[in-house]
Amino acid sequence: MTGVTIDDADDLEGLARAGRVVADVRDAVLAEVAPGVTTAELDALAGQLLRGSGARSAPRLAYGFPGNTCISVNDEAAHGIPSPLRRLRSGDLVNVDVSAELGGYWADTGASAPVGTVGPRAVELLEATRAAQREAMAVARAGAPLRHIGRAVQRRARRHGFTVIENLCGHGVGRSIHEEPSVPGVEDRRDRTVLWEGLVLAIEPFLAMGARWAVTDRDGWTLRTDDGGLAAQYEHTVVVTDGEPLVLTAAA
Repeated sequence: MTGVTIDDADDLEGLARAGRVVADVRDAVLAEVAPGVTTAELDALAGQLLRGSGARSAPRLAYGFPGNTCISVNDEAAHGIPSPLRRLRSGDLVNVDVSAELGGYWADTGASAPVGTVGPRAVELLEATRAAQREAMAVARAGAPLRHIGRAVQRRARRHGFTVIENLCGHGVGRSIHEEPSVPGVEDRRDRTVLWEGLVLAIEPFLAMGARWAVTDRDGWTLRTDDGGLAAQYEHTVVVTDGEPLVLTAAA
């Protein structure tokens, strides 16, 4: 499906409402991250908040995912299934990915966080990934090549000695959860796609300690780093403009 382009104020208002809901849920869930909490408990909170806002879980609605949100821990780069058996421990890294549909509009966001006390290299991974996401958004301007997003992510990862998970990409979003164009975290010089004003994107770099590939776990959902190392992700839904993008999932 071709990426959504905002055509009028109604589109922007609808997307902004969906973005506000998923951002609020993301931040509420991250605030409860602590040693001893299970990922199922975090997901139950997310489900309660989504329903209270009149929104529907995107992964559940679109794909039949067994959770309201994707909650991934340590080497789980994405699509981790919430479980009452997965109890967070100090030293873990946890990622909370929240996406939802509200009034026909879809928005997507995510963030990684430390559980208790983590090592300095894990802290650096979080900081580098957040910086990569911020710098990727900064180059997402109308008229700019799409590949500049991946270039920004790669440059930040290399500066810290980290890698980009190449088969996990951002994407268009708006009328469904995954739309064109795909937004790689690495630069493909063969890609001639040019960004246009009003395009809605989910920009989400995945950085890792050394892995460049994610593999599907036996559960059929969870994507793990192929070397068992830590991974981190940050994600915002944005609207491309001729200047700084409009971030629909910023913290309140």
